[in-house]
Amino acid sequence: MAVPRREAGLCVTGAYKTFRSAEGGEVHALYDVSLDIELGEFYVLLGPSGCGKTTLLRAIAGLEPLDGGEIYLGADRIDQLAPYKRPVNTVFQSYALFPHLSVWENIAFGLRMEKMPKPAIAARVEEMLALVQLSEVPGRRPSQLSGGQQQRVALARALAKQPQVLLLDEPLSALDLKLRRGMQGELKRIQRETGITFVFVTHDQEEALSMGDRIAVFTDGRPAQIGTPKDIYERPVSRFVADFIGETNFVETELRPPPDALTAVVGGVEIEVSAARGAVAAGPATLAIRPENITLTSPDASELGGRLVELTYMGTDLRCVVELADGHRLRVRVPPPFGGTHLAPGGAVGVRIAPGLAKVVSES
Repeated sequence: MAVPRREAGLCVTGAYKTFRSAEGGEVHALYDVSLDIELGEFYVLLGPSGCGKTTLLRAIAGLEPLDGGEIYLGADRIDQLAPYKRPVNTVFQSYALFPHLSVWENIAFGLRMEKMPKPAIAARVEEMLALVQLSEVPGRRPSQLSGGQQQRVALARALAKQPQVLLLDEPLSALDLKLRRGMQGELKRIQRETGITFVFVTHDQEEALSMGDRIAVFTDGRPAQIGTPKDIYERPVSRFVADFIGETNFVETELRPPPDALTAVVGGVEIEVSAARGAVAAGPATLAIRPENITLTSPDASELGGRLVELTYMGTDLRCVVELADGHRLRVRVPPPFGGTHLAPGGAVGVRIAPGLAKVVSES
């Protein structure tokens, strides 16, 4: 389905890419993909391995020719241009720094290839060093830097040429958890300060939710859902999206006709539910319920009850598993304080599901 092109944004329309498998069959890496990325947006392509997100990034960069479709940047079609003629730049997962060059020389490399005057190169490199907060290490080689510092040099080198769009292919995946979280904040800061459109590929859900202005969740070569982090997390349209983003309980249920509100039966009790998108009909359905939208109470304080079968202390919360009377098991997160005397493995508990926060999702 085609999407309208924004005057200054990045637009992908009807993109197709097919690869030949080792067995001789066809693999649809991209299948009729259409995206509209706004100018200055931090846009995240999220999904599991093999879903098409990196293929799309490479197609935008010009490293992978499309079998069909078009890519526009503003009013200009760029998919027919050579990679070096496109006003985009890429930060790769491996950073691809020149080991024999200093930090300063790595950043200056692309500017020298463009034959920019030496004073202008020096000014731009100093500007980039300040932007990524590496002004104190211009003379060091990549081997003398930490992983986070190397990532910043790669980012500075890509930004030095002032691209209209910066493409980032899982640039934080090689970093440890603490450093990765720190660099997530740095990338957001740099994107806001430069105003450049960032297209960021990741398979990490938390990374996508914390960084993206909008997220396209990919599966089988196409977006399953596009929206803000809040939309994607709170209103998943399919079982795949709900399962891939965060932790989710799935309950097979029966929807009741809505005289006043849409309801479903869970554990023998009727609860109010909502549809993530569009109208739904009465009958069999799948509910997605986030663990934090379930509250545990004393057994006599709720119509819906169950038995606590697992209890794990995680510091920030308690991770519980409750088995309902109909056999469904629900994962529940209990925030502090943890003073509830009713929380004991094997004991009976009451269960409350926040009205409307159980979402009806499609299977596809």
